[in-house]
Amino acid sequence: MKKVSDTQGMLIGMDGKRAVLNNTGLGNYSRYAVNILSLAYPGARFRLYSPEFRENDRLKPLLDRENVGLFVPSRHPDMGLTRSFWRTVDLPVQLKKDDVAVYHGLSNELPLTIKDVCPAVVTIHDLIWRRCPDDYSAIDRRLYDFKYGRSARIASRVIAISECTKRDLMSDYGIPEDKIDVIYQGIDPVFSLAVGTTKRMEVREKYKLPERYIISVGTVQPRKNQLLTVRALAELPERVKLVIVGSMKGSYADGVRREIERLGLSDRVMHLQNVPLADLPALYACAEVSLYTSRYEGFGLPVVESLTVGTPVVACTGSCLEEAGGEGAVYVHPDDVGACADAVRHLLDSVVFHDKKAGLGKRHVKRFSAENFARETMACYKKAIISHLS
Repeated sequence: MKKVSDTQGMLIGMDGKRAVLNNTGLGNYSRYAVNILSLAYPGARFRLYSPEFRENDRLKPLLDRENVGLFVPSRHPDMGLTRSFWRTVDLPVQLKKDDVAVYHGLSNELPLTIKDVCPAVVTIHDLIWRRCPDDYSAIDRRLYDFKYGRSARIASRVIAISECTKRDLMSDYGIPEDKIDVIYQGIDPVFSLAVGTTKRMEVREKYKLPERYIISVGTVQPRKNQLLTVRALAELPERVKLVIVGSMKGSYADGVRREIERLGLSDRVMHLQNVPLADLPALYACAEVSLYTSRYEGFGLPVVESLTVGTPVVACTGSCLEEAGGEGAVYVHPDDVGACADAVRHLLDSVVFHDKKAGLGKRHVKRFSAENFARETMACYKKAIISHLS
């Protein structure tokens, strides 16, 4: 039997659905995990398991690596095989056949019978449906509680992406503290590259950006609380504009648009969507302040992205954003428009305060390194294997 300390030749199975099909959120986390781990442990093998295949430009470079592969089941009309059924019930058969050393559920869930097949790790990103129930249907909330709660209970080890998520897992699902590893996700390597003058000018021209603007990155939805940002903008000088980056659909987004019109801000708000990842660092870097006013997050990756390129953040209290931002952000209550406006104004008006926050932020985000993620995740895998054997 191969020693647990040895990763050479180890086959690590990973849930590949989100990596293949999603270009935001859980998809980004899944590709990040594959990217960082396969680089850090070239002697190990990583196999993604996805119920279907779709061309994905962000995933393709990873699949070109010698130690990364993708398994997609064959489809036959007479099998009556649905994607969800294969992923939750039939996948363990394939994992046993492939003799994987450990399986990692990258997006909150594990196959129902995984416990009898191999060691399993599940990453739980958040319990948002419990903290913001109005954003989800009753059926979805019950489904998530069943699937994700059960996955956390049957897993050999659980990865929580923040201390906030760890506390929620312990209080809501009764997961023992010593079974949970808090492993912070790093950001895409593109954010670690210097954003030079040429790139800034290129992005400014491409998107016709205002001379002075604050930026808000994230899907426009109730939990993200962009109404606070819009209302704070109304209290700021007219020369300051707002750039919202992200999908803007649904009733809440319509309400945000109406509020923009009611406050007479139509000429001060720009909306961008489907922005290539390569342009996002410059969009942050050209902004004077980044706002992330979410009521609840599992972690808050846009906070780390902004701080990494040197743009300080105004974020909200109530979940985990203090973990993401540290001393590089100013924190306000999610319903306090005046405090939000004051925080932004202070960053805009005081170069000393702005630069101090930017420096503290850059120092804080060093803890979210790729090296830490790789080392701690592999250590979690090894603990899962030992736990499964005992």
